[in-house]
Amino acid sequence: MKEQKSDIPVKGYEYDTLMNMLHVSVSKHLLDEHFTMVWANDFYYETIGYPKEEYEALFHNRPDLYYAEEPRLWNELVGAVMQAIGEGRNGYSIVTRMRRKGGEYRWIQIAATFVDEYIDGYQVAYSVMTDVDDVMRIKQEQSVTYDNLPGFVAKYKVEKDLHFTLIEANGRFLDFFGKDSWKNEEYSVSRENVERNIKAFEAHREELLAGEPVHFMVNMRSCSGKEAWLQINADCVDWQGGDPVYLVIYIDVTDETELREMQKKLERQAEELRCALRQAEEASRAKSDFFSRMSHDIRTPMNAILGMRDIALAHLDDGEKVRDCLKKIGLSGQHLLGLINDVLDMSKIENGEMVLRSDTVSLPEELENIVTIMQPQFKQKDQKFSIRLKEVVHEQFLSDALRLRQIFLNILSNAYKFTPCGGSITMDVRETVSGQPDVALFTFAITDTGVGMQPEFLAHIFDAFSRERDSRTDKTEGTGLGMAITEKLVELLNGKIEVQSRPQKGTVFCVTLPLKIEEASPCGGTFPNLRVIVADDDVVMCEYTVEMLRHLGIYADWVDCGEKMIQEVREAKHRGEAYDAVILDWKMPGQDGLQTARRIRRICGEVPILIISAYDWSDIEKEAQDVGVSGFLTKPVFASTLCSGLRKYVLGETADGPETKGAGPQRNFSGKRFLLVEDNLLNQEVAVDLLTDAGAEVDIACDGAEGVRVFAGSAEGTYDMVLMDIQMPVMDGYTAAEKIRALGREDAREVPILAMTADAFAEDIAAAKVAEMDGHLAKPLDERTLKREIGKYLLKK
Repeated sequence: MKEQKSDIPVKGYEYDTLMNMLHVSVSKHLLDEHFTMVWANDFYYETIGYPKEEYEALFHNRPDLYYAEEPRLWNELVGAVMQAIGEGRNGYSIVTRMRRKGGEYRWIQIAATFVDEYIDGYQVAYSVMTDVDDVMRIKQEQSVTYDNLPGFVAKYKVEKDLHFTLIEANGRFLDFFGKDSWKNEEYSVSRENVERNIKAFEAHREELLAGEPVHFMVNMRSCSGKEAWLQINADCVDWQGGDPVYLVIYIDVTDETELREMQKKLERQAEELRCALRQAEEASRAKSDFFSRMSHDIRTPMNAILGMRDIALAHLDDGEKVRDCLKKIGLSGQHLLGLINDVLDMSKIENGEMVLRSDTVSLPEELENIVTIMQPQFKQKDQKFSIRLKEVVHEQFLSDALRLRQIFLNILSNAYKFTPCGGSITMDVRETVSGQPDVALFTFAITDTGVGMQPEFLAHIFDAFSRERDSRTDKTEGTGLGMAITEKLVELLNGKIEVQSRPQKGTVFCVTLPLKIEEASPCGGTFPNLRVIVADDDVVMCEYTVEMLRHLGIYADWVDCGEKMIQEVREAKHRGEAYDAVILDWKMPGQDGLQTARRIRRICGEVPILIISAYDWSDIEKEAQDVGVSGFLTKPVFASTLCSGLRKYVLGETADGPETKGAGPQRNFSGKRFLLVEDNLLNQEVAVDLLTDAGAEVDIACDGAEGVRVFAGSAEGTYDMVLMDIQMPVMDGYTAAEKIRALGREDAREVPILAMTADAFAEDIAAAKVAEMDGHLAKPLDERTLKREIGKYLLKK
């Protein structure tokens, strides 16, 4: 190496020591074409990774040779030096990369100062070289992340309550959200964006607080009011005070999201349209089938009405037979009326507008009516039908009697249709505690041994107009409407309906209903010192009947066939413990009830023998009387039925006996005067006949206005009740009732006014109450209901 000469003496030991103590790379260079290095301290050689001897041997203290394989870096360094000299500056500073021994590159900062020192005519520069590799790499990464990524970039600290504190942000972020984003939740834009997306943040609370990566969508508003869908990609990069610090990248996917949402919406709408079209087509086909089959369900009660009329005409001299026919005509007419109401109610069902009435419902009466309506059909197919009671305590309830009856008739009609000849149908009625003191929970399980249903149809059994189509059922007529109505009625009664079925294994419908109790006990008093024996091949029925008897204080036994009954009766007589009454089921295998009754009569003489049956008493009445049967009890045998039968047939009490005299509403209206406001002449005739037969006097008005005039022109206290039709010319019944109430007379305020209308729906009853009417009677007028309702209000006067 050429010896360098200097006008300034080379510093000695103290100078070298001072340079090394700085722990900074310091070197001295000539500003020649090679930037020849004159001297360097130990840290210079540590920075480049070469020992001094090796560096001098390889590169001869010439930086241009050191950078020979890195011309870009060398030109960058030369350019910085020449620019400084050209601008007349006394030095330069540059951050650049430098290759160390082994090929590693490090970021360095060179700060050079030109001094007034010359060697061989070249100015001298002192350079300080600092390793800034760590800083530059962080800065470079930050620059790439913050400025080159397509989105808004920010760094947040996430605290336990999901409070977000902004630490860093790139320019795009601040341009979009605003320069005041540093104020965090004190800044309205930041606060609003957190609030509008709080559900999204809450959904990822656990991951955020645990420092786990999160990715989700948010909808945010810019400082200018623009809304955007942003995809958040966040990773935890640090922790501060136990809280995670997240680097968050927001990618604007508004266009893509809106397009995707629009596409989803269009696809959803298309599917809804396809579904609606399928439903419309199915509904159209179902309704067509429905109307083509509707005639059957209407003809069934009509045939019964016309048939009973013919039988009555053929037996005019047999008063009992005529009365029986008229009873069945009335029941079939009620069923027909209920069916027509259901058809007319379809629009209300589909619109969710159906509401219920609140009637006094006698469970024994309702089940008896159901048996009377269904029994002729069961007899046609020789089907065995029974109703079994289990733990039934209460019998009187407040509910919608018509709808209750419709539920059970719909299910039983299906059981009848789809059960072959000789099959069996059973209705089990169980009462359980509901948890409410005035409500009993009843379960009605109707089981048949019919053809059952395929699993795929079972899921659609409650769809309107649906019917199963296969070879087993194609010939069975039906509307496909009954089960849809049934499910809706059960729901309206706050109950539930379930169905289980298997092909060729039969079907079980289970209806659970909460019923509001109207009375505490169906039978008062006890029957001490009586001994009764019961025979029925249905063990459940036997056990329940005996349980009721024992609850009444009666000693009771039971057997499951006629032969055992004969044996028990004979042995009891021989022991001197003869039974006071015998209760026999009519239909028993081997020896039926009538045969058993004949043999018992021979053994015990005058002992009361009662036949129990779900079948019509008139079918066996003459034969039963011939063999000495004392009376008949209808299945199912309720406690009230049993009490009534024992009092009448065993104790010899009449309906006017001490236990029943004066019970119930008034049925005889002698001395009472009614005002009937009715525009239809036929309806006038029916109402007048029913009321006068009960001993009442009736005045008639043909419209609401006339009714008001008649009442206003009468002496105060003339009328005990006003029966007011609703739909009338001149003035409707609601308006007439309101005008009577407003007459200013004492009796006008107190006289009971009962509405009469063919629209026996809850909304009509509510309208009657608004008009200050006291009650509601549904047309066509039923004698028993008419007398019961009128009697209740007369008792209140």
